[in-house]
Amino acid sequence: MPTVSLDGIDLKILTILQSEGKLTNTELAERVGLSATPCLRRVKRLEQEGVIVGYRAELDRNLIGLGLTVLVDVKMDGPRNENSTKIQEVLRAMPEVLSCHLVSGEYDLMLEVAVPDLPSYERFLLGKLLELHMFKDIRSHVVIRTVSDRTPLPLDHLNPNH
Repeated sequence: MPTVSLDGIDLKILTILQSEGKLTNTELAERVGLSATPCLRRVKRLEQEGVIVGYRAELDRNLIGLGLTVLVDVKMDGPRNENSTKIQEVLRAMPEVLSCHLVSGEYDLMLEVAVPDLPSYERFLLGKLLELHMFKDIRSHVVIRTVSDRTPLPLDHLNPNH
């Protein structure tokens, strides 16, 4: 359950802003059935409470030259805790790494990497990841096509009226 109290109007605001973040406050207020001032107060509260963490433009990776996405499973070499902080710092500094997740199972980390093409991924793998000497095993999965991307997040399960 959420740690912040969200009512039906908050959920409508969040649902709309996830897919239409450039709406004016007046447009948003009309869509959720509020006047502008109470709507703005709600949005500001959601920002202050950390529910809304930012606004951004979603880009078409192909059109900007990042047409290859690779999911990378990484098994750390040695005790996980010793290398964990250092690895996290290093991976955050790599612009190719869009996301890094600590996972359970056979591997320790799962990375989402975006690069222009296969030769670029090879340079990233050989010139950056393998140079770290912190990994026991790396497995790459080239994304052929993204079938589903959960953006925006589904919020219906949080609505007490459903």
